Amino acid sequence: MSHDHPPGLDLERLRAHLDRERPGLVGGPLGAELIEGGRSNLTYAVTDGTSRWVVRRPPLGHVLATAHDMHREHRVISALHPTTVPVPEPLLLCEDETVIGSPFYVMEFVEGTPYRTVEQLAPLGPERTRGVVLGLADTLVELHSVDPAAAGLADFGRPEGFLERQLRRWGKQLDASRNRDLPGIDELHAALGKELPRSPAPAVVHGDYRLDNVLVGADDRITAILDWEMSTLGDPLTDLGLLAMYSSLDLPGSPVSTTGGAPGHPEASELIERYAAASGRDVSAISWYTAFAWFKLAVILEGIHYRFTLGRTVGADFDRIGPLVPVFIESGLTTLQEG
Repeated sequence: MSHDHPPGLDLERLRAHLDRERPGLVGGPLGAELIEGGRSNLTYAVTDGTSRWVVRRPPLGHVLATAHDMHREHRVISALHPTTVPVPEPLLLCEDETVIGSPFYVMEFVEGTPYRTVEQLAPLGPERTRGVVLGLADTLVELHSVDPAAAGLADFGRPEGFLERQLRRWGKQLDASRNRDLPGIDELHAALGKELPRSPAPAVVHGDYRLDNVLVGADDRITAILDWEMSTLGDPLTDLGLLAMYSSLDLPGSPVSTTGGAPGHPEASELIERYAAASGRDVSAISWYTAFAWFKLAVILEGIHYRFTLGRTVGADFDRIGPLVPVFIESGLTTLQEG
């Protein structure tokens, strides 16, 4: 743990702010390191040698205020912390940009492992892997059973017309990052728009719920759900569809993080049934939600590919994103037809 400043975090200024706002919290000089993970907001582990905390801030450089709203993330974990949903305890929100150059918040450091690849899961063996992933479905049921109004989140999103807005938003996103022919993507978008399901009662939606956005403890239980930047109030089955999509994704060696091919990993259908049994929700339209997840990922990946073709993304693997997009389009169309 380095006492040098990691990029985007001035430790002296952070320390002075914590001493002012939470006297006695920090007992010595701070060291910090940037933790990997989270495609967007930056996450740091910070320690005074005795205790550890986590600091979250938006990425360096220009950002869209809404996409990286620290206030929203802090608000949702503050609302969920008293419930049975495993989230870190939030300690402080700072919206004063003069402290470290952007808004940020501080939360407790939760012990646990993020499993991002088949290789990381392999040492657990099939039985434990199966238990961890079933726990992912159970924890999603917990999240969706929180009453938004009782948690103080009644105005956290606009559930009316949620699916129409989502579909429109991702369609616009596609139009903004399209510079090649993508057979089938317009057909998929149109087909999704033709048969929108009727949403169940709104719930707190995570927006990016998958194995590599949770921490798993030594006992294989989920210790924390992380990365709440996409969270809102809306249709809970969008979270289940995304989980089903990720669970059926087996692209070994792909730059997209996939764990579906791990030995013992339950099939998407089993996760869906488990969720339905525990939540009591009607999941008969789940193929629509899963196809929507394939569409959304196709659009996200095409956006990355588009920036790569413009020379705006540097790093390994970006050249391998483009060829994956047709796989996602095809899977979306197949899923919809099967439904």
